[in-house]
Amino acid sequence: MPSKTSHPFNRIAVVCPPQMPEAAAESKLVAQALRELGVSRVVALPVSNEGLRSELQAGAFDLMIALGGDGTMLRAVHLSAPQGMPVLGINFGHFGFLIEVQREAWRHKLPDLLAGRYWVEERMMLTSEHWRGDRRLGTWQVLNEAVVARGQIVRPIVVTAHIDGFELASYVADGLLVATATGSTAYALAVGGPIMPPDLRNMLIVAIAPHLSVDRAVILPEGAQVRLGVQTTHQAVLSVDGHPPVYLENSDEVRVAASDHTARFIRFEDRGYFYRNLTRYMEKNPSAGGTR
Repeated sequence: MPSKTSHPFNRIAVVCPPQMPEAAAESKLVAQALRELGVSRVVALPVSNEGLRSELQAGAFDLMIALGGDGTMLRAVHLSAPQGMPVLGINFGHFGFLIEVQREAWRHKLPDLLAGRYWVEERMMLTSEHWRGDRRLGTWQVLNEAVVARGQIVRPIVVTAHIDGFELASYVADGLLVATATGSTAYALAVGGPIMPPDLRNMLIVAIAPHLSVDRAVILPEGAQVRLGVQTTHQAVLSVDGHPPVYLENSDEVRVAASDHTARFIRFEDRGYFYRNLTRYMEKNPSAGGTR
């Protein structure tokens, strides 16, 4: 058996979505394979496990392996990034745009992982805050995007965007999103935003169904401070990385800036993987003429 002290990772959490039995069963196989390869501590848990966050905060793990789709990867990053911990994704979803290792290939990749034959990709994150007057009501770490949007009533809202204290525009729209380069291939892409390479440390503002308003995306530098003021007589919401919405009142403000945390991903392919994945993603997209 290889020496346990020779591995770059000796304490590994293997996580999966609780609603995916196939991934849960496979996570136990991944954990067993890691033990057989000499990893000293391995646990297999649902990503929603209540004790997982406290263990991570206590520094109990060196690496997180996430089985699932991009949603699982988002949850894994929210847990791991504050600890500076990298994440390795194994795809059990549909596209798995954030994930490099396919479900049939993980057994071949674990020896490379433990031998240090990988590189760590770092991606910018954002911090999003919800303010009401002088009260901060919530703070979130963001990998993809923060979205201010209308609620169930099909009527536009007004979102006034300020950049570094200067007014950019007042948007009459279904909503406005602020995305990272990672998020540029998610919701921002679906509403017409540009694709940004993942290593860029820029922010992207994109309007959602604007009505007689600015309809072009705006790319901002990393140090920009974004403030989104909400004007509405009906329901408006804030959603961060697809989390359940937080309800906004008239005159509430959402503030977005670069985070102190960074998402870190284990990669085995060369740095051109992003463009290869992008091509495959587009080919699978029925709206682009591809097939699933």
